Amino acid sequence: MTRHNGSMAPLFSRSPRKSPADRMVTLVGKPGCHLCDDAQAVIEKVCAETGASWEKKDITEDPELHRKYWEQIPVILVDGAQHDFWRVDPKRLRTALGA
Repeated sequence: MTRHNGSMAPLFSRSPRKSPADRMVTLVGKPGCHLCDDAQAVIEKVCAETGASWEKKDITEDPELHRKYWEQIPVILVDGAQHDFWRVDPKRLRTALGA
């Protein structure tokens, strides 16, 4: 155990929590996908409310995304980590963004 100034050092340090404005939501989908359109509507609304940024990626234009996600689209990533697929729960997305 390491002591500093007479107190114990924490075993785990927490990284500062990002504000929603510092978060990036990515929608991975493809043209003609009605679930992708539904997901986009939720993402647009939640990001407008929270100040988070969002982007859209087309699996038909990216072989790596196609290989990884083609059976799950739409896939929603938050800061590059998979958050959801098929359906987006707005409350859950707000929570993930820290709103």
